[in-house]
Amino acid sequence: MAKDKTIYVCSNCGQESPKWIGKCPQCGEWNSFKEFRVAAGPSSESSFKTNGLVCPQTLSALNIKDISSTDDPRIDMEDDELNRVLGGGLVKGSLTLLGGEPGIGKSTLSLQTVLGISKKVLYVSGEESAHQLKMRAQRINESPSDNCLIFCDTSLENIFACISNVKPEIVVIDSIQTISTSDVDSSAGSVSQVRECAARLLRFAKTSGTPIILIGHINKEGTLAGPKILEHIVDTVIQFEGDQHHMYRILRSIKNRFGSTSELGIYEMLPNGLRPVSNPSELLLSEDHEGLSGVAISCAIEGVRPFLVETQALVSTAAYGTPQRSATGFDQKRLNMLLAVLEKRVGFKLIQKDVFINIAGGLRVTDQAMDLSIIAAVLSSNVDTAIEQGWCMAGEVGLSGEVRPVSRIEQRVSEAQKLGFTNIIIPNQNFHTFEARNIKGINIIPVRKVEEALRHLFG
Repeated sequence: MAKDKTIYVCSNCGQESPKWIGKCPQCGEWNSFKEFRVAAGPSSESSFKTNGLVCPQTLSALNIKDISSTDDPRIDMEDDELNRVLGGGLVKGSLTLLGGEPGIGKSTLSLQTVLGISKKVLYVSGEESAHQLKMRAQRINESPSDNCLIFCDTSLENIFACISNVKPEIVVIDSIQTISTSDVDSSAGSVSQVRECAARLLRFAKTSGTPIILIGHINKEGTLAGPKILEHIVDTVIQFEGDQHHMYRILRSIKNRFGSTSELGIYEMLPNGLRPVSNPSELLLSEDHEGLSGVAISCAIEGVRPFLVETQALVSTAAYGTPQRSATGFDQKRLNMLLAVLEKRVGFKLIQKDVFINIAGGLRVTDQAMDLSIIAAVLSSNVDTAIEQGWCMAGEVGLSGEVRPVSRIEQRVSEAQKLGFTNIIIPNQNFHTFEARNIKGINIIPVRKVEEALRHLFG
């Protein structure tokens, strides 16, 4: 009788070792190796060692010219925002990981989506009972589809048995941290269980062509819980972001083998579920800020969609010895750089001032075209002078105080013009390269340096 094998696996990168090691040789993390046993037997041994797909029919190599170049067939999720983030829909045979903070709406989004499509869906829940799912489904959709089947279990073997009986077209597992297999002697949610279950689900998805959506938790650092190899195994990683106290939720693609990772989906949390927001600019700019200082409007682009976002700044005298620098929805390091540019190149002393930055609506924006609006909002709050209504801006600020060009300037100007803005400040290099200078109803102001932009705004 063969004995169980004991190995050590790094919880950060998945590196294996026959003995415990203090420092991982792969990723350099300390004290990250965890012990677990693998049951003896050819099935468990092979399933543990192979994370990819092994098909006996396709053991021979293929010439790259003979491989079909047609796009993978996709399943319409009946949700424009979700389809955009996925790259046009759910690919058959794909493994998708949906992560987010507790209570952010991961289960609500998944259940809402499967209730609205016409495909046969198996919803596997290891966290909630069937009664709880029924109550949530009634709150979300009063007339749900008849094609949604509920199965509450945490055993991977039982899940595969149910799948073979039901033969669904889409499988949703909530969540991967609650699923366990009897071949691995450890508790559910451990490194070994998450790794083994994800690898088996991947092989099933690739061999059967059934797409699987996994729901995952995140840790206190904001990254997906479990081993890092989980993100490497799956085809697509999307993350649900947002503040529980705000009504907006952001669906962001982190990894996508079938599409772009720069796409963004925006939802509004309502009592009866999540509502896709097709035009976020109108909602983000609904507040009346006339006469208020420290507010600047910037035209940002996330993915392929431009939207105007409100940048709020507060500059006050430091109450303590060390001034505070705080940014919500914006990169903290980039804020420090912009404040240094404002002090060095423009001449405004902020060394004894607290500076707070907030992106309205609870959004997190990574577009560097926000730089100009950050500086304008900080200066507006510092001198307590409001920016006039109808002004917006887009531009990246360099270390020497120059305003650098940004991408897709035509889309930014058109979006500002549609929303009724009369003046927009853009980089001078963009003004000479695009052909929309004659757009009616909006005055385009090119600038080379930050000083020129501030002179137009404040006189």
